[in-house]
Amino acid sequence: MPARTLRAPAELNGVDPGALLFLAGGVSQCPDWQTDMILRLAPALDGWTLVNPRLARPPRDPAAVEAEIAWEFRHLHGADAVLFWLTPPTPCPVSLYELGKVSMTTKPLFVGVHPEFPLRSDVVVQTRLARPDARVVDSLDDLAGCVLEALARR
Repeated sequence: MPARTLRAPAELNGVDPGALLFLAGGVSQCPDWQTDMILRLAPALDGWTLVNPRLARPPRDPAAVEAEIAWEFRHLHGADAVLFWLTPPTPCPVSLYELGKVSMTTKPLFVGVHPEFPLRSDVVVQTRLARPDARVVDSLDDLAGCVLEALARR
């Protein structure tokens, strides 16, 4: 059975999600890589829920922005594993903040950084120092492969 998906701003509403894999990384001004990743991962991750923070439309109202940030905070904190994809054109400052936060946990961590990401070398070195167990890859294919290798057998 394929993985389930949960997309912001939806909630689980009492449904047992199994294990949660949070898809962290670029959203604003970045391509919709989350849909591509879900298509790669879902067929092989039975028992997992893939948590996608990308909203259909970015919020504009301050209260809606705060609600979106709170949703992402809760689901990132509650995730069993976290995948990051950092891609241009933006330096993804919030994603970098979240990567630093997750790097200080023992959660399974999967990191992909596009070769043209402006802070690629910083992410590679910082990740190696904080989480030597987390390999940094440079393509969605390789990132999906790392996740499947680690989680499909759980």
